[in-house]
Amino acid sequence: MDYRKFNFGYGWIPLLLLLFLATTGCVADLSSENTVIITDQYGREVPVPSDVESVLCSGAGSLRYLVYLQAEDLAAGVDSADKEQDNVLGRPYSIVHAERFAALPLFGEFRGNDDPEKVIAIGPDLIFKAGSSGIASGADAADAEALQQRTGVPVIGFQYGSFRTEADRHLMFDSLRLMGSVIGREARAEAVIAFIDETIADLEDRTRDIPPEERKRVYIGGVGSRGAHGIISTEPAYGPFGWVHAENVASGLGTAHADVAKEALVDWDPDYIFIDLSTTNLGESGAIDQLTTDPALNCLSAVKSGKIYGVLPYNAYTTNYGTVLANAYFVGSVLYPERFADIDPAEKADEIYSFLVGEPVFSELNSQYSGLGFSQLHL
Repeated sequence: MDYRKFNFGYGWIPLLLLLFLATTGCVADLSSENTVIITDQYGREVPVPSDVESVLCSGAGSLRYLVYLQAEDLAAGVDSADKEQDNVLGRPYSIVHAERFAALPLFGEFRGNDDPEKVIAIGPDLIFKAGSSGIASGADAADAEALQQRTGVPVIGFQYGSFRTEADRHLMFDSLRLMGSVIGREARAEAVIAFIDETIADLEDRTRDIPPEERKRVYIGGVGSRGAHGIISTEPAYGPFGWVHAENVASGLGTAHADVAKEALVDWDPDYIFIDLSTTNLGESGAIDQLTTDPALNCLSAVKSGKIYGVLPYNAYTTNYGTVLANAYFVGSVLYPERFADIDPAEKADEIYSFLVGEPVFSELNSQYSGLGFSQLHL
């Protein structure tokens, strides 16, 4: 999709801006000869500078995409979720760029709660504002337009996407291409998309020929979703299970995040249980403790056989795609070790993180969860 249309006939813009500034006090500089028109994912046509030198990334995941595109140097400010680096958990991009982000000015609160006055004081060339499909509080076209009107700064709205469905995956790719087209990182956007596609293809190719009757029955519990949760929190469309052709016992619940009844988990009785380690933030009420102390859960076959494994949290200020891909290699190595004999999951994770965020951060990320990632959990 071609997002850019050059603007040669907008002599009325300065007049409108003068009127706008007189009524709002906002500042903007979008002279027609230096402007291109960008159509964002909501169909809004937004005039932006043809040479973007500074941006703000609003909403969950927006700044992560800027890092994926190797354009973090364009960030002129951060929201509260990326400002307080001492409290950041589970985010590889923040680990790599912690010092830089902590030094940038604050422009608003997390999840897209922007402060127009702070935005105006920073004076970025434009704002990327991310929304999340299916989340009531996610930003939409009206939010993007309102922020633009209140600040005089161009706002490009987009949806973050996910790995849950093919449609969501392509939405994610479309968002990367949109952002890349605006800041001149088109080639990098295509490289990121190709890397993700090739990684998933490698996972699928390793296990594609496993007969349905030989596929392991699996469950993931303790999945983080806007905070830490216990064993009943799961992902019916958990990408790693699908890519390695395992049977997700919760798959019948659809594609959205779900909380299951404990009785359903007991009835499913999966062969293997993987624990999203964000649950450790709950302490004694987390998934690991529940498997240890709950008499009904003690009877699960996976608990009795010791087939309980820790995977890295991937929902930290929405989806960390590198972590999902890295988890898939660990899951595959546990379920079908002969198919992943050439893979060291930790080394593969560092290969993935190095490409997406610039450094191998598996050890530091895993240390946030007591080193339990990619290991068998001994209850």
